[in-house]
Amino acid sequence: MSLPTASEILDVAGIAIAAFESQGLRCCLMGSVASYMYGVPREPNDADIVVLSTMYSQEDLKQMLVRLNKQFFLVRSRNPRATYRVLWSRIPGTPKRCKVDILIPGVLNVPAVPYRYVVMKRRANRTLPVMPPVPQLLLKLQGWADHKASPRKDMREKCYLDVHDIDGLLEKLQQMRISIDSEDVKWVPKSMFTAATETLKKYIISASPATVYDWRALGFTVADRTAALRN
Repeated sequence: MSLPTASEILDVAGIAIAAFESQGLRCCLMGSVASYMYGVPREPNDADIVVLSTMYSQEDLKQMLVRLNKQFFLVRSRNPRATYRVLWSRIPGTPKRCKVDILIPGVLNVPAVPYRYVVMKRRANRTLPVMPPVPQLLLKLQGWADHKASPRKDMREKCYLDVHDIDGLLEKLQQMRISIDSEDVKWVPKSMFTAATETLKKYIISASPATVYDWRALGFTVADRTAALRN
């Protein structure tokens, strides 16, 4: 079965977000689909949607979406020990389907984004709410660290794509002249910056030493690769 196109994934994301909004729940995109909306060229494979509420669990939200739109359906996880269901969406008019991950603040360190800071981005003729650029970058950096430390080979193999996405997103932030000291970044939890600073040392040494100057321009205090290795 062929994979869904970026355009089809954005369609699915838009339908899901509209369904949640009909229930008074605001959302934003994160993950590779959010990076794509910011202009990172790699096309996403699925849709990661943050529902900006803790009124419902992730499983409740999945079931809600399935009830609201029959395009969505749940399947059992391949992990026999898993207690959760995996959410998918049919792609109308095709045999294809798209995986949809639903997250809420606090899960995987996803921050509770004040909606006024959510960014509306337009790409492929669609305008969708997206995770603000700085936490989007920090979450991608966290994803790289998690994949690198995973005992699973398939997870570790994702590090190459993570680096591609992180460096591409970092370049976009430089073009937008964004700094972590900006007024509209002050809502981001300090814990995210603390964790990122530690992770950056490893990232610059082992993955992308040439980006050290871009991270400094963003506002992080990081040593170059040679200095980091001495320390």
